[in-house]
Amino acid sequence: MSFDTLGLIEPLTRALTAAGYTEPTSVQAEAIPAALAGKDLMVSSRTGSGKTASFILPALTLVMKAREQQRAAAPQQQPQHQPQQPRENRETRDPRDQRNEGPRQYTKPRGPRVLVLCPTRELAMQVSKAAMDYGRYVPGLSVATIVGGVPYPAQLKALRGPLDILIATPGRLIDHLGAGKAVLENIEMLVLDEADRMLDMGFIDDIHHIAQSTPEKRQTVMFSATFSGATGGLAKQLLREPQRIDVASHTDTHADIEQRLHWADDFGHKNALLDHILTGREVDQALVFTSTQRDAEVLADRLAEMGHAVEALHGGMPQGRRNRVLQNLRNKRLRVLVATDVAARGIDVPTISHVINFGLPMKEEDYVHRIGRTGRAGRTGLAVTLAERRDFGMIQRIQRFTTQRMPVATITGLEPKRVEPKPTTPRPGFGVGKPAGKSFGPRPFGAKTFKPAGKSFAKKPGPRPER
Repeated sequence: MSFDTLGLIEPLTRALTAAGYTEPTSVQAEAIPAALAGKDLMVSSRTGSGKTASFILPALTLVMKAREQQRAAAPQQQPQHQPQQPRENRETRDPRDQRNEGPRQYTKPRGPRVLVLCPTRELAMQVSKAAMDYGRYVPGLSVATIVGGVPYPAQLKALRGPLDILIATPGRLIDHLGAGKAVLENIEMLVLDEADRMLDMGFIDDIHHIAQSTPEKRQTVMFSATFSGATGGLAKQLLREPQRIDVASHTDTHADIEQRLHWADDFGHKNALLDHILTGREVDQALVFTSTQRDAEVLADRLAEMGHAVEALHGGMPQGRRNRVLQNLRNKRLRVLVATDVAARGIDVPTISHVINFGLPMKEEDYVHRIGRTGRAGRTGLAVTLAERRDFGMIQRIQRFTTQRMPVATITGLEPKRVEPKPTTPRPGFGVGKPAGKSFGPRPFGAKTFKPAGKSFAKKPGPRPER
């Protein structure tokens, strides 16, 4: 199958050919025709599957078709004797109309036709770059990116000008809506990219407010790792008879990514394992994840002292600095990037050969997004997790979430001295496998006591203990 068979217009297929893309991915082959047909979509697809093109290409097609319809609806010739129009009508027309110089033209409608919501600044910037790359042959394409950490004047200028596609994070867009600077009355397509992540970040109310500011008759497309719980409820509220596309889920095997688990005795042992991995010749570029911003800064400083070309990336950095760090990574000025989960959903650098979980994620699904930063664009990658005994619970939750086991590996000379932790079998009497009405042991500390009706177990009043 080729992109020509998906119903895309010629400028887009030409841009895809120039970018070196010949065949659509599975999610693109299913989502693009459905989106071009105007259907609401609920799409589940793992990271690195090409989902950005699945909505950007239909969005660009919508923009070009809307332009053609607008030109077809406009009169082709200015009448010779036209009565004077009200001032507000004269100001919305092309200045040439008032001088009878050529056919009548109309300015673009206020605000964008397509709105894409993203959870993080990095992902919004990535989507914006994809829109410009795929729309390189679309005349006069206007794309604006509205995210936090960027000065307001430049964003206000972008919102005032002609605009085709607006890509934004919910928080900053809400600020512009409240100030009356963002106009969403002409939105024809609303895209929620990584909707589950936006809900995890607490944007549920912002998303509802933004959706209510758009026309009721619009096309809505949602991409999410899962549509259970709150994400599924949001889909029911925003989408109309959506088509469900489930190409790849978090339980699918990452064929291009090898996963390994190294047990560390302590923090010093974990540092030694990391140093050994990063000095390997097979490392092209490595992305090292930490749990906190402070950990990222401290680890980056330590690796820099060892001679690595390394920088940190986290949400506490100004947007300008974050952009420079990512640009250095893409230009291969950096061999190692130490980042928090803010980078897990916005980095698309095919030369990342290793992802190393130095600190474990807070949520199981973030593990999937982390390791998805390697093994991209047809390459293979290695995902290494360095865990201490205290991390055993999270390791088990990740393996249950992905339904895959992380193979345990060791490095010669750095083998752990402590025994590998194993799941413990619950003791009888702690609520596991206990038939109703029978007792198999002492009641756990803190368990509730159920009293029969009609009897009182209240303590008699007495002196209060000292504190």
